[in-house]
Amino acid sequence: VRSPSESPGAYSEVLMLFTHEHAELRRTVERFCREELNPHVDAWEDAGAFPAHEVFHKLGQLGLLGLTKPEAVGGAALDYSYAVVLAEALGACTCGGVPLAIGVQTDMATPALARIGSPELQREFLVPAVAGEMVACIGVSEPGAGSDVAAIRTTARKDGVDYIINGGKLWITNGAQADWMCCLANTSEGSPHRNKSLIVVPMQTPGVTVARKIRKLGMHSSDTAQIHFDDVRVPQRYRIGDEGMGFTYQMQQFQEERLWGAANALGGLDHAIADTIEYTRSRQIFGRSVLDNQVVHYTLAELQTEVEALRALVYRATELFVAGQDVTQLASMAKLKAGRLSREVADKCLQFWGGMGYTWENRVSRLLRDGRLGSIGGGADEVMLSIICKLTGTLSRPGA
Repeated sequence: VRSPSESPGAYSEVLMLFTHEHAELRRTVERFCREELNPHVDAWEDAGAFPAHEVFHKLGQLGLLGLTKPEAVGGAALDYSYAVVLAEALGACTCGGVPLAIGVQTDMATPALARIGSPELQREFLVPAVAGEMVACIGVSEPGAGSDVAAIRTTARKDGVDYIINGGKLWITNGAQADWMCCLANTSEGSPHRNKSLIVVPMQTPGVTVARKIRKLGMHSSDTAQIHFDDVRVPQRYRIGDEGMGFTYQMQQFQEERLWGAANALGGLDHAIADTIEYTRSRQIFGRSVLDNQVVHYTLAELQTEVEALRALVYRATELFVAGQDVTQLASMAKLKAGRLSREVADKCLQFWGGMGYTWENRVSRLLRDGRLGSIGGGADEVMLSIICKLTGTLSRPGA
């Protein structure tokens, strides 16, 4: 296998190996889903939110919110393969919204703070996030800037030792319950890739307003908010890392976010197919089970094959990431495949449930709604394709 230096997109060979510790982590997470989450999911879906502080406190007690975080902040200092196991095992939850909120806490709002935040800033915000005592959110998207991160307009103007923040954020997971936001803002003029900084913004700061909670097609148990900033004053010491490096830091966070999302999709897809096999085996039509029809069992076998192919891609990207390689290309491929496969699996499985698949409470119909976000959030499919084209040299001219 060629090394990355030999050609675009080529990677050295790394083998994904799970240990006893990985297996124990998987069992712990799946048990947590069965005992602490699933009995309440239907009520949380109806309510449009789940009690994040209560659930995160329990996760924090189990050490599940800081698997990859340094021991100095209460984490386990494990490599990213453990984060992937957590994400995949959370697929045992019977909805997508709660795992998404957990992923925001562990792998979307906190990686930059853990990697380059000052010790003081980590003690104030990362330590309680790892312990489950604070809920975090990530503030990148805006009404006029989603996948185009460089186009954000929120500003953070220096005033003495403080920043004065004005603007707003949209599609903020955990936004209505969060204690702090990892906020991307423009801290200077100039190049849109060199004028941004990541800043921790406590959500109770005067001038921060939760404008509305957004009603969505799916992910109902995860609260999603629009946030306004009106002369919000925070100290400059709340900046994460160097000023002007926010765009770069956020691109680094996206690697973990996209890998996490692809891994999390795996568990839900496995359960959807398994549930469909069980239902079609018991459901009789024209004197035999639905599963006995060749079109049904062939389709399910093909879907299982596709899921295993995605799993292999996720595991390969994970091991390379753990080895210190840039996996932007593979993470983008994994996210692209996960979003599209979620739609395909949910749609084809739902068809085999017949009328039962069209009911609101059916787990496969919930996957159809929840999984649709995978091709939009964290960078749309088209953005993933653009990244892949650039990194593989597919584009024949600059700026194409």
